[in-house]
Amino acid sequence: MQLILRSVRVVDSASSFDGQLCDLLLVNGLVRQIGTDLPVEEGVRVIEADNLHVSPGWVDMRVLAQDPGFEHKEDITSVCQTAAAGGFTDIVLLPNTQPVIDSKGTLGYVRRMAEGQPVSVHVTAAITKKAAGEDFTEMLDLHHAGAIAFTDGHHPLQNPDLLLKTLQYLQPVNGLLMNRPEETLLTLFGQMHEGIQSTLLGLKGLPALAEELMIERDLRLLDYVLGVTDRQTETSALPVLHFSTISSARSVELIRQAKAQGLPVSCDVAAHQLVFDDSALAGFDTNLKVNPPFRSADDVAALWAGLADGTIDAIVSDHSPQDAESKNLEFDQAEFGIIGLETVFAAAITHNRNLSLTQLIDKLTHRPRQILRLPAVTIAEGQPASLTLFDPTGTWTYSRTASKSKNSPFLGQTLIGRVIGTVHQGQFNHCA
Repeated sequence: MQLILRSVRVVDSASSFDGQLCDLLLVNGLVRQIGTDLPVEEGVRVIEADNLHVSPGWVDMRVLAQDPGFEHKEDITSVCQTAAAGGFTDIVLLPNTQPVIDSKGTLGYVRRMAEGQPVSVHVTAAITKKAAGEDFTEMLDLHHAGAIAFTDGHHPLQNPDLLLKTLQYLQPVNGLLMNRPEETLLTLFGQMHEGIQSTLLGLKGLPALAEELMIERDLRLLDYVLGVTDRQTETSALPVLHFSTISSARSVELIRQAKAQGLPVSCDVAAHQLVFDDSALAGFDTNLKVNPPFRSADDVAALWAGLADGTIDAIVSDHSPQDAESKNLEFDQAEFGIIGLETVFAAAITHNRNLSLTQLIDKLTHRPRQILRLPAVTIAEGQPASLTLFDPTGTWTYSRTASKSKNSPFLGQTLIGRVIGTVHQGQFNHCA
C-alpha cells in the first residue's frame, strides 16, 4: 500500500511536526517521507479532505467484546469494526466473557480471533478465577502467554489481600493491575448516583463514597507494597496500579495527591462521564444507566479539571454492548452499560471544557501506550504508520452503528468531531 496524506495538520506532542501542515507519504506500513507538495507517482493513492488532521493511532483501554459467550451482543469482528469506525487502531479487551478469560486457552482463542482485524487487539486476563474474587489465576503464565494487564473487569477486587498479593506477584514482570474502584456492599441494588436526583426519582443510589473508599484503600495497599525504599526508586517508573473509570471529584483529588507523593498510579475516565450528570436520568432512559453512574455537575467539572492538569491519564469508551432484551425494561431491571467506541472523540470534543486538541489526543494516544507498555508511536519519517485521520470541527449525525448492540444515548444526535479513517498495519480504513 502506498498513500499520500495531502495537506494534513499533525497533532502529535511527541513529533517535531506537531501543529504543522504537511504531506505524508506512507509506503508498506511506514512513514516514508514528510514534506510539502510531495509528487504523486503511479500507483500512489491520495487522501485529502477539508480540515484533515492526523495523529498517532488512538488506543481504547477499556472495551467489552462479549465474545466468547454473548456473541449476539457483540463479537470480536463487530467490536473491531466498531473500533475502527471510531478512529481506534488499538483496543484493550476486558476478561468478562463466558468463559472468563482466566486461562491460556481462552486467552489464546481471543487472540486468534483477533488476527487480521482492522485494529490491534490487546487482551487483559482475570486476576481471579471466573473473576469471582476468590482464587488466583495463573497470572505469570497468562502474562507470558500475552495478557497485556490483569483485571477482574466489571468486578472490583473486594478482598484487600488479593489486591496486595497481585501487586507483589506482578512486580517482577513489570505487570499492570487495573481495578474499577467500588465497594460493592455500599452499592448493593443501586441504580444511579446517590443524591437529590435519586431521591426525587425514587431510585436507590450508588454513593460516590463507595468509589472513593476503594481508591483510598488501594492507594494505601500500594504504598505498603512498595515501602519507603522502593517508593524512591519507583517514582519515575511506569504505573503499576491503574484505576478504571473514575467518576467523582474526591476520586480525582485522591489520585492527584497520590501522584504528587510519587506513587506509580494512573487512571482513566469514560467519555460519557464527561458529558452527562445525574439530572439526565429524569426521563428514565435505560441507555443512560451505567456503572459508575453519572454523578453531579460538580463531579463532571472536576473530571475535566483532572484531564487538564494530567491527573487523569486517559479517556476510554467503556464500551459495554447490551441487546434490546437487556435494556428495554423498567429502569431498575435493565443492565448497566453503553456502547461508546464510535463516539469517544466526538463526545469529548462536542462537550469540551477548555482542553486543547493536543491534550485531548494525548489522552487517546501517548499516555495509554505508556501505561500499557506498548511501543511508542509518533509521526516521523521511518516510523510505523499507525495513524488516525479526523476533522476536529466537522459535524456529523450518529445515525447508525457498526456494533451489534444499539445501547447508546448518542444515537440520533449531531456531534462535532468526525473520524475520517485510520491507517494501520498497511491498510487504510475509510470511516467517513
